[in-house]
Amino acid sequence: MRRDVFQAIADPTRRAIILLIAVQAMTPNAIAAHFDMSRQAVSKHLQILSECELVQPQQQGREIYYELNGTKMQEIEKWLEEFKRLWEKKFNQLDQLLLTIKNQKNEK
Repeated sequence: MRRDVFQAIADPTRRAIILLIAVQAMTPNAIAAHFDMSRQAVSKHLQILSECELVQPQQQGREIYYELNGTKMQEIEKWLEEFKRLWEKKFNQLDQLLLTIKNQKNEK
């Protein structure tokens, strides 16, 4: 089942996991040590993040390390950037309107 990336990052625990592995790849046990939940619960979160391609499992010997998929994160950033530009344009228009109103009041 393919999950939506935004549904995946909506969960605060998954966002915290992303922040942890952004610094360095970690095993599920190492990740679980940072949370008050079972290793199985962490594995479920990792499964969802993997399905969305936000994290990638890497086999190293007998251990599996999860690392952040920077490419997928860039896709999210690119999508959000469109909204940032839209809102910046709206705020700039509001700034101009407020400046015009202020200047009109000062002229009276």
